[in-house]
Amino acid sequence: MNPNVRHRSAQPARSTAIPSDSIADELRQFDDHLREVRGLSVGTRRNHCRIVAQLLRKKFAGGVIDVGTLRPVDVRRFIARQLGNSPPHSGAAQMATALRSYLRYRTVCGDSVAGLNAAISSPVQWKLASLPRALKPDEVRRLISAFPNGRWPRRTHAIVRCALDLGLRAGEIANLSIDDIDWRQGAVTLKGTKSRRQDILPLPMATGEALADYLQHERPATASRAVFVRRRDSRDIPITSHAVQKVIHHACQRAGLPDCSSHLLRHTLACRLVESGSSLKEVADVLRHRSLETTRIYAKLDTPSLSDVALPWPGSGS
Repeated sequence: MNPNVRHRSAQPARSTAIPSDSIADELRQFDDHLREVRGLSVGTRRNHCRIVAQLLRKKFAGGVIDVGTLRPVDVRRFIARQLGNSPPHSGAAQMATALRSYLRYRTVCGDSVAGLNAAISSPVQWKLASLPRALKPDEVRRLISAFPNGRWPRRTHAIVRCALDLGLRAGEIANLSIDDIDWRQGAVTLKGTKSRRQDILPLPMATGEALADYLQHERPATASRAVFVRRRDSRDIPITSHAVQKVIHHACQRAGLPDCSSHLLRHTLACRLVESGSSLKEVADVLRHRSLETTRIYAKLDTPSLSDVALPWPGSGS
């Protein structure tokens, strides 16, 4: 074996009789890094690993992984092949993020990847170019008034309330535990969130009533501490984030609303807060954004504040 060929910079080289095993091992360790160090959600990690797997299979399908042999032209050609001639902005942005994340991981392993990073260009997007879509007040009323409907109406109502009133992400709803709810204080504690911190949110009365109604009258009798559980193969298991999205999607369909998700309901909450006079800092706290920059998109909704700094109309007397 050539001593200059290595699998990872931080560990001794390893060989395998089946090349795909080398890639699978690399992806497992990359996923561990994303989970343990970066604190990324399951869905984000899955997407990152899917994109990186395509790159590794293209370059190292016939041998041991050696990131040092990757050239900027290899990365540029890979991106061009994956995105085609007219890539959607979201797809291009996801690919750039995933590849940069992998190269940061390889830097931790001891590789020098500065030249490769320079080959990854992010798609151009004007900041604050568009407003996030949100439900209008009458659409919110239609959604709420659609209960009770469906197979598990109380569970659906509670899930929708968690997203609409608390701004919880699908994964946060799925991970919600009975122990996280302080009924006496009227608060919810979120653990292991996207920002890897513990957050305490006030529990609105309508949300608490929906949760209590589900827990008392529809939730299966089970030893599981998860709030939302479902039965599979005679076992009660916590609901998944994908299942949460499906519940919200079907609830909106029954209410005759356009396709929506937990993120749409988060945006609806943020818009409602801004329009009621909350500051962007308060909105960021409720949505638990790691950076206020993420919340700036909602500044466009603060029409009264924007009018205070508007320039006079040309030709006016002011």
